[in-house]
Amino acid sequence: MTKTETAKRYLLFIISLFFAALGVAFTKHGELGVSPISSVANVMSCKFSSLSLGTWLIIWNCILIAGQIAILRRKFQPMQFLQIPLSFLFGWFTVFGMWTVSFIPVNSYPVRLVMVLLGIIILGFGIALSVTANVIMNSGEAFVKAISDGIHKEFGNVKIAFDVTCVILALALSLAFFHFSIVGTREGTIISALLTGITVKFFTRKLECPLSQILTGGHIRISKVS
Repeated sequence: MTKTETAKRYLLFIISLFFAALGVAFTKHGELGVSPISSVANVMSCKFSSLSLGTWLIIWNCILIAGQIAILRRKFQPMQFLQIPLSFLFGWFTVFGMWTVSFIPVNSYPVRLVMVLLGIIILGFGIALSVTANVIMNSGEAFVKAISDGIHKEFGNVKIAFDVTCVILALALSLAFFHFSIVGTREGTIISALLTGITVKFFTRKLECPLSQILTGGHIRISKVS
């Protein structure tokens, strides 16, 4: 891979972070719950509102990075430390996204549901861009991969278990913090869990070929998304 192609891929990855963060912001503004991986940070932002959702996402991502280091130990590649500044960037993008969507009125349930669906579409688009960039995993997926490699189980199955665990943890924190009430995790979380993967596959199939041509200067290298 040439330096020019590497630079293009990292630029695309940063762009993907922006869209993914904007998707999270849209979903959050709908107040029907966020994606499973963001659900813990969302509950924490509801309880400790002095810190924004973006800040809690930074903290959550750093916890996942620390988890990778604990699991992989010497197998943790130094390049993966790039997840740290990229996690901060994602958090800042989320703060910006929350400010952007704050002007959109959400006075009815249908509007809130539309915000969730738009958020899923934007998030899926962002993830598809990161798949095409193919330079580094985000902290959530990297954490799942560390576990799947360690226990020798299929990535997809571990990802499902991880998402379920995130939702259970978010619910437990909500019950503990809000006097046995469920806050921050609702039907939007379930909708996101069901539709995000489908959206990612759709955008990846549409975008990977033309974007790969741009990235490689005509030499296409396509990776499969299962």
